Amino acid sequence: MTSLRKSPLLRSLIAAGILCGAAAGQAGAAGFNAPDTSVQMFRWKWNDIARECTNWLGPQGYGAVQVSPPQASASLGTWWDIYQPVNLTSLGSNMGSEAEFQSMINTCHAAKVRVYADVVVNHMAAGAGSATNGSAWNSATLSYPNFSGQDFHPACDIQGGDYGSPGNRNSVTNCRLSGLPDLKSESSYVQGQVRTFFNKLVAMGVDGLRIDAAKHMAPGDIGAILAGTNRSTTSGEALWLTQEVIPDSNVVRSGYFGNGTLNEFQYAYALKAVFRNENGANLAQIRSIMGTPGNWGGTWGFVPGDKATVFVNNWDTERNGTSLVASNYVAGQVNDTQGSKRYDLANIFMLAWPYGHAQVHSGFRFNSYDQGPPAASPFDANGNPLINQAWDFIHRWADIANMVAFRAATAGQGIDHFVNGTPNQIAFARGSKGFVAINNDGAAWNASLQTLLPAGTYCNVVTGKLNAAQTGCSGDSATVGSNGMVSVNIPGNGGASVPALALHVNQKVSGGGGGSTPPACATVAVTFRVANANTVPGQNVHVTGNRNELGNWSATNGNQLAIEGSGANAAWSRTVQLPPSSAIEYKFLKHGAVADVWERNQASASGNRQATSPACGAAALVLDAGNFAF
Repeated sequence: MTSLRKSPLLRSLIAAGILCGAAAGQAGAAGFNAPDTSVQMFRWKWNDIARECTNWLGPQGYGAVQVSPPQASASLGTWWDIYQPVNLTSLGSNMGSEAEFQSMINTCHAAKVRVYADVVVNHMAAGAGSATNGSAWNSATLSYPNFSGQDFHPACDIQGGDYGSPGNRNSVTNCRLSGLPDLKSESSYVQGQVRTFFNKLVAMGVDGLRIDAAKHMAPGDIGAILAGTNRSTTSGEALWLTQEVIPDSNVVRSGYFGNGTLNEFQYAYALKAVFRNENGANLAQIRSIMGTPGNWGGTWGFVPGDKATVFVNNWDTERNGTSLVASNYVAGQVNDTQGSKRYDLANIFMLAWPYGHAQVHSGFRFNSYDQGPPAASPFDANGNPLINQAWDFIHRWADIANMVAFRAATAGQGIDHFVNGTPNQIAFARGSKGFVAINNDGAAWNASLQTLLPAGTYCNVVTGKLNAAQTGCSGDSATVGSNGMVSVNIPGNGGASVPALALHVNQKVSGGGGGSTPPACATVAVTFRVANANTVPGQNVHVTGNRNELGNWSATNGNQLAIEGSGANAAWSRTVQLPPSSAIEYKFLKHGAVADVWERNQASASGNRQATSPACGAAALVLDAGNFAF
């Protein structure tokens, strides 16, 4: 939908009611990563995205990064001001300069990551003022760089009933959305200005476009603009094109297929329903809700898979209550990472399920609807990522990030041996390339399930990956027997671990054998202890680190230590079950009552405390840090 400030009426309409990109399973002609998965880096600055392309997105296998609208816009201190454009000829934005934008594209390309740009061409900014590049505008007089009164539709506002049945489709495409002056997209002059903007981005190396508010433009007008747009990228691939078309009672989504793919918002709505068990929905119903390969649609009327881009949430849905959320910390609102791993599980499902082009969302934490992005960098002074602090870094959460390679490895495979335990426990094979089991139930799931994988031992990529020698896993593992069966022992949803198993052929342990005997042990005990933290009433101490069991660098109920006495400097400790023989990084964190206080960097290469969990059968490990490192 249109990512801009919404009236209460419009927010309610969105709550009642899609981006797709053609995705192949192979790397592109330019030597990019496989295009199966992209990441929305919402409101990240260009220089920070460039660094992340090099350090993480490229090595992790992300095919593309979708960036926020790069044109000069209103600057209002909100998250949505970038969706109020002022000057399409200038790329001076709050995310950086045009030179920095170009440098980011070059850097990401060098890291094998494509760049997709969100573009806003349905309307211009409301109000008046000076834009991010210094351009002046005034919506009362319809004065904008390169646009004047004759380039806009007559003033009228879209009404709630216009989206209904029968509704008024003409108003949806020609009147103002939330009071924003509506460009006359049927005008050859307006089309030329937009086309020039698109071609500039493509010439700079942009590999794809997401057309914001496409639902508010006639499909033919978009087609006319694209007819003169260079649809071949500088890297020699076809330009990736997707359109934001939120379903309502009278929009015909298939009318936009000729232009490109759609954001399939119903995917986000469906995952919210089945993972939260809304109105009787559950995970086992997913095939009837959305269909299956070769027969997509289902009871919810999903668009064909090759016309869909899907996501668990985006910047709009995480604020308007229509999806699962991870970064919404508004009092009284549900957060699907607190006391539950629903959010993680939904992303694992998305990256394992062969529908559409998958987009992981990565933005920032917020506690009010209009809150703008953090002023602080996502990185500390040494370039280390500040995960789950101001910026959420969801694209680095290990259980989600490791599924990017799973999706690439299983591309082109169907769904086999779909089974469920309880209605909230499902498992399925992706041909002979992969297998996944997800437990969204409160009870543990212990079962023997059929895979199509070759016999051997595989790393569970939800918890870790192969070591460099390919002889073991950094997380837990599972053994597939000669008959393709695997024994799963997945805890219930509600603990510190993410209750899922994901195996694929590129994570098979060398010499893993073909028996059906599970590993000697799944976890070992590690006790974390620290004293002299100088806490205040209402403040607790957590151990947090680079594993799900340690909170993925955030403070959770699962990694809060217990105080061993009383007073500001009493010792705190907790025993955590971790996979055996696994390298871990961790720090202690004071959380609650006042601002979070992290330990300072250590003398290690990573700046974190480091240890290795015991082998199976070895004595439990006690990591007594002594004093909290201020």
